[in-house]
Amino acid sequence: MAASSFTSPLCTWLVAACMSVTCGADHSTSPSMFASCKRPNKCKRRVLSKCSSEFQRGLIPSLCGSSIQGLMSTCLAFEPCNEYYSSKGLSSMGFSSLFGSKSVPLNRRQRRLSRPPHSGEAMAVAVQPVEEVTTRKKPLTKQRRVVVTGMGVVTPLGHEPDVFYNNLLEGVSGISEIETFDCAQFPTRIAGEIKSFSTDGWIAPKLSKRMDKFMLYMLTAGKKALADGGITEDVMNELDKTKCGVLIGSGMGGMKVFNDAIEALRVSYKKMNPFCVPFATTNMGSAMLAMDLGWMGPNYSISTACATSNFCILSAANHIIRGEADVMLCGGSDAAIIPIGLGGFVACRALSQRNGEPTKASRPWDSNRDGFVMGEGAGVLLLEELEHAKRRGANIYAEFLGGSFSCDAYHMTEPRPDGAGVILCIEKALAHSGVSKEDVNYINAHATSTPAGDLKEYQALIHCFGQNTELRVNSTKSMTGHLLGAAGAVEAVAAVQAIRTGWVHPNINLENPDEGVDTNVLVGSKKERLDIKVALSNSFGFGGHNSSIIFAPYK
Repeated sequence: MAASSFTSPLCTWLVAACMSVTCGADHSTSPSMFASCKRPNKCKRRVLSKCSSEFQRGLIPSLCGSSIQGLMSTCLAFEPCNEYYSSKGLSSMGFSSLFGSKSVPLNRRQRRLSRPPHSGEAMAVAVQPVEEVTTRKKPLTKQRRVVVTGMGVVTPLGHEPDVFYNNLLEGVSGISEIETFDCAQFPTRIAGEIKSFSTDGWIAPKLSKRMDKFMLYMLTAGKKALADGGITEDVMNELDKTKCGVLIGSGMGGMKVFNDAIEALRVSYKKMNPFCVPFATTNMGSAMLAMDLGWMGPNYSISTACATSNFCILSAANHIIRGEADVMLCGGSDAAIIPIGLGGFVACRALSQRNGEPTKASRPWDSNRDGFVMGEGAGVLLLEELEHAKRRGANIYAEFLGGSFSCDAYHMTEPRPDGAGVILCIEKALAHSGVSKEDVNYINAHATSTPAGDLKEYQALIHCFGQNTELRVNSTKSMTGHLLGAAGAVEAVAAVQAIRTGWVHPNINLENPDEGVDTNVLVGSKKERLDIKVALSNSFGFGGHNSSIIFAPYK
């Protein structure tokens, strides 16, 4: 229909253009292109009929082709009239620059006929299609505000937001020896492993037996976020489920399910779990949660390695800002503490080997750090449009102000030496949020306890916020280890909890700070009281993915 409404008048216009052009000095009487026809009306109808039939047969393919020039050649499949040549073809109608056509040498007959027309009627007709496609600017509307109304976590330090954060405030480490499998052959035998976890009351037993742990963590944390946000059965029935979405990602996906399928395949494909493919994909957790809730709004996952959660949170907030959703569950989940996961990171030489002192292995910014410690778990935020939250009487924990992404475009695993990618990401996040550098007085850093990454992030933070004397920086990973794709969401919960409680958790194991690191900027070994104005949380991932998200107290 769209093609027809545009091209049918165009064909008529082209014929009219040919009909309207008058000849030069050799045709001073200005004969019509149909003057030689004894029955001009019939001739006109024949030409128009020809154009219409050509449209039906070839115009749509021309529209889908390389340029509008194909459209013209189809509509003008018949030999153009002399008046067409005398008007310099399409150039007199202002199309020469549009098609980008080059000058073509004319023969004697064409040069004789290529004289400027006296009539300007063809030019007047030519501008009419431009008027038809002119669009009006969308009127400016007040931007929708996004708030946090619920949180859910599954972590090595607890499975409730308050328990989790109280352990952080007390400086409790969740890192210990791995118990899930025998890792005696590995040089690293420690992790932020979840020792006790139950899906009772959250996930059907039949699904619990089939799903990968990353999905179990995700669904449990997601439903806990709903419960924490006061989304009871009665409230759920009142929600417009077409405006409710789920955007929870994973950096690694269902590694255990996929690994088990490979082992089964060694025996026979008949031994493989029929759910191994769908339960291994990173999107299936969000999909299963949406199916369970009946939420029909935006639903997908993002996987950007260890920056996954922040990408999901910012993208979910943008769906709300654009009016595509009123409520979004967002965050990340990962469960990669299995032989193939541990072995893969050992092969990268990225892990700490401080096996004799597990609780001291993760030590961001300390000069004796020797790599990061793997962790597992999930974090989910319930984001909601402000007016929607107020109408249902929700408890608002904090406001989500905005964020940004950038790419180092430098190396798969190493940070950019000049920190330009991180600086760009932070500055864009501030601009998107409408926040000044002076207002940011708390940063939950990505700091994973790697020799290069910690220092480069610190330098970028000082570059951006070095003049802010109130700035306090800490790393949740000193106690949880690195939760990979779930890290950003769990740390976002920590940032929101800091806003709620007025306390920021310590950096444990910071005994000998790196040279050049100002300990006055970093939180010490004990929790500190802080009236947070604006909190920023960083997450970076393999591949050079940078992300920063910003929260503030709701006012």
